[in-house]
Amino acid sequence: MARKMLIDGEPDLRKGEEEGTNFDFDLFVIGAGSGGVRAARFSANFGAKVGICELPFHPISSETIGGVGGTCVIRGCVPKKILVYGASYGGELEDARNYGWELSENVDFNWKKLLQKKTDEINRLNGIYKRLLSNAGVKLFEGEGKIVGPNEVEVTQLDGTKLSYSAKHILIATGSRAQRPNIPGQELGITSDEALSLEEFPKRAVILGGGYIAVEFASIWRGMGSNVHLVFRKELPLRGFDDEMRAVVARNLEGRGINLHPRTNLTQLIKTDDGIKVITDHGEELIADVVLFATGRAPNSKRLNLEDVGVELDKTGAIVVNEDSRTNIPSIWAVGDVTNRMNLTPVALMEASCFAQTVFGGQPSKPDYNDIPYAVFSIPPLSVVGLSEEQAIEQTNGDVLVFTSTFNPMKNTISGRQEKTVMKLVVDAETDKVLGASMCGPDAPEIIQGIAIALKCGATKAQFDSTVGVHPSAAEEFVTMRSVTRRVTAAAKPKTNL
Repeated sequence: MARKMLIDGEPDLRKGEEEGTNFDFDLFVIGAGSGGVRAARFSANFGAKVGICELPFHPISSETIGGVGGTCVIRGCVPKKILVYGASYGGELEDARNYGWELSENVDFNWKKLLQKKTDEINRLNGIYKRLLSNAGVKLFEGEGKIVGPNEVEVTQLDGTKLSYSAKHILIATGSRAQRPNIPGQELGITSDEALSLEEFPKRAVILGGGYIAVEFASIWRGMGSNVHLVFRKELPLRGFDDEMRAVVARNLEGRGINLHPRTNLTQLIKTDDGIKVITDHGEELIADVVLFATGRAPNSKRLNLEDVGVELDKTGAIVVNEDSRTNIPSIWAVGDVTNRMNLTPVALMEASCFAQTVFGGQPSKPDYNDIPYAVFSIPPLSVVGLSEEQAIEQTNGDVLVFTSTFNPMKNTISGRQEKTVMKLVVDAETDKVLGASMCGPDAPEIIQGIAIALKCGATKAQFDSTVGVHPSAAEEFVTMRSVTRRVTAAAKPKTNL
């Protein structure tokens, strides 16, 4: 007898015998990135017969190249963090002198050595992800997948051969792809894909964008010795973050020697004998070895044949899903960046876990997007969880209390580096509940992960205050902020367009 699965409260048959239908797979997943692999593995562990397809591996993606592990593992979070580690040593070596280390004035940096180490690591991780699928009993197909019917997937293999499979459920987890601005000479620029695999280290770089990727690569290249210009349209980088923390990041970027160009855009790139001439909308001319476009990403949905099947898309090309990650076609689901909900790898993992539990585990589960921590791996990093001050003011009915601490990290007192750490708690005055926490400074992501648990549990400011700190550490500041920095009354609703 077929094992039953619960969908919307109704029994759904694994093999479909009682419906008179036999499927090749219970689940077929298109896209073997973080979300797709998690959904495939967990579904298989619940007893489902699962197939998954992914494009052939390469560090630089295209419409026909990808790789098991997806953007995060191959050309995103993981290789980027490796480069951040590499860049951080530049500042560490500067600081080391005041700690007694006698260093030569000429310290060389070998970009190609780091690049090879990075490539070796993503090759290793690509193999690990393949083994995770194999060990779970998931059938992996290398090739491009598209949907040809509510229960049918077509996979075009590397030699052009087309395979067709039926599936009770189809899950789309194809992620997103970097975009280029439509300006003359845009073909001379690169995206984050290429930036992680450059043959030569760029001694002069212009970066267009003010988000995660732009700020992170500015820190990476500057930390390795490049002359960096960061061009962005707003007054401050990192639109959508807490404004006070954005100002801290901007100040730190400048302090590290990065040239900021706020309220600026690029209008043209021109190839010259000396490099790429970059023209801004203020008439400035910059010369660069590399121009990085960090101007956002678009859902990777174009080649999936979704319109013909009737799957609803929004104006950005994102797949429209309900809170269960289900599309308007009951047998087709989607998770991760292709749905353009909250585009973070751990969120895709959460959505994938909930999908598997709901469809194959008999445990209806919905993703919870509240109090999700995240980080910008600038140098030093910024990390946040919960509401920004601006969001708290807008969303709460009563007064908002803001607690801040700005201090010189203990390490800097000896090194002499002039760079402050800033911490912030946003509290509901009526309930004493901590609504948000932010930190910009060394180890911020590691510290905020622990704070996120407290917020998820509904912690109050009084509970923060009653917690004993770890001394001496920066983290203890989160439990010693006693004095209110400012109180924003319910009547005050400041708006920002920085």
